[in-house]
Amino acid sequence: METTELLKKVRKIEIKTRGLSAHIFSGEYHSAFKGRGMAFSEVREYMHGDDIRSIDWNVTARFGHPFVKVFEEERELTVILLVDVSASGDFGTRTQFKKDLITELCAVLSFSAIQNNDKIGVIFFSDQIEKFIPPKKGKTHILRIIRELIEFKPAHAGTDLSVALKYLTNAIKKRSICFLISDFMSSNFEDAIKLANRKHDLVAMRIQDPGEDSLPDVGMIRLLDPETGVWKLIDTSDDTVRENYQRERERMNKWIKDVFARSGVDSTTLFTDRSYIKPLMQLFKNRGRGSR
Repeated sequence: METTELLKKVRKIEIKTRGLSAHIFSGEYHSAFKGRGMAFSEVREYMHGDDIRSIDWNVTARFGHPFVKVFEEERELTVILLVDVSASGDFGTRTQFKKDLITELCAVLSFSAIQNNDKIGVIFFSDQIEKFIPPKKGKTHILRIIRELIEFKPAHAGTDLSVALKYLTNAIKKRSICFLISDFMSSNFEDAIKLANRKHDLVAMRIQDPGEDSLPDVGMIRLLDPETGVWKLIDTSDDTVRENYQRERERMNKWIKDVFARSGVDSTTLFTDRSYIKPLMQLFKNRGRGSR
């Protein structure tokens, strides 16, 4: 991609997502993702109604009248975006590709994080760890993340969520807010997601396209699995073929949903053909009401 074209894309995404973060998501984000606790701020003179348990007896004795300790929420957090860059991100049948939605979503989360003075880092993964951008603050850092999301070319095509989750658990020592953004076309990741969620506060964001839910009746077609490179010849006019596909799709959707529930992971599903604003707001509001 030409540098000028890349900069235009970065700027377009920045304008849209920065505005959404500032005017829609920032308050909900703040309440959804709490700080690590309360930190001492200052002492002030006792006022009627103050909790006597907050009296600082050393200062009180020194000045001869009561003073209380004032605490503030320790707000600074570390946010990690765990981003699936496998070949299935190039799929999209309506408005946009999955990878385009992922890029915009990551930009919104990044701007929401820095507006709350949080650090943010990114782990790109396929069936291997592709790239790690360490957590930092600042607009320049966010723009770098957006540029990487737009032009990054993974070395591998497959997906292995276990590899990504094990890397997160081992490499990120400090407890962090972790957004796992993927279409979850992977298997056998339940143990890894449970372990990662015990160490970090994990939020799953599943990216889907409506074209994945059912096979259209269009006769014989050749389909390419972008992650394995395997071509398959399928007769979509066969009712049994379409029914089996839909049944398997429903089985997989239920299994993924059950994994999230058993692992205690908050989750949302976002589609390529509709706005992500409402489901993202709902996720933040739900967490704000029952945040850990």
